Amino acid sequence: MATRKMTRSEALQETILYPVDWLEERSGLVGGLKYFLFRKVPGDTDWWQTLGSATLTAFLVQAMTGVILAMYYKPDPQNAYASIQHIQNDVWAGWLVRGMHRWGASVFIILMFMHMGRVFLFGAYKYPRELNWILGVLLLVSGLADGFTGYLLPWDQTSYWATVVGININGTAPFLGPFLAQFLQGGTYINADTLSRFYSIHMLIIPGAIFALIGLHLYLVVRLGVTSPPWSKEAAGTGPLVEPSTNGKTGLVSPQPRRSPR
Repeated sequence: MATRKMTRSEALQETILYPVDWLEERSGLVGGLKYFLFRKVPGDTDWWQTLGSATLTAFLVQAMTGVILAMYYKPDPQNAYASIQHIQNDVWAGWLVRGMHRWGASVFIILMFMHMGRVFLFGAYKYPRELNWILGVLLLVSGLADGFTGYLLPWDQTSYWATVVGININGTAPFLGPFLAQFLQGGTYINADTLSRFYSIHMLIIPGAIFALIGLHLYLVVRLGVTSPPWSKEAAGTGPLVEPSTNGKTGLVSPQPRRSPR
């Protein structure tokens, strides 16, 4: 049986898509990404549902600008403030990157509060999404801790005394308070070890935890779906997650319409 000869455009398209097909055949990542980006969502969702994506975007901006700043920052008391001034005044577009990182931290926290407020008001924390709400709370705590540890890094008078106040507040907590204060300071007072310790926590430990929590958070969003607004006629996800099938097994089912109040 004769086969049709490919045109030049078809050959070019096949050449361009070959790396994508190669990756998909060996990993399945392309199909997973396509499912994540083009999955079905309730038709009456609106801009309120974009607060989670906006928060994720703000975190990615923080991560990228933080990596750039880390290339020039020196985490020691003798050079920390001078390195910040070097970034601000001498490095090309350094003022822009530092400004995005500095003010983006506040934007990140604000968007997290707005996102969690929307989830609470829409009732999206209810069954079967309780675990995702817990992950969101852990993300909020991690974001606040990352902002606190990053505030000391400029090593100026404002950041120094603000950190003193913050550590003293933590030190008043029962049982673990004194231990936590000594751990954060690397001793009984703020010193050179405090700066390096805050830098490692700010750059390595907390961002790694945030990335892991975001991965779990997004997995549950994809698995359980997006919650409809309270005024929607579609189900908000509070009904049963599984139901018996004909073969005796259980599996995920699509949400059912809301019942009208009696």
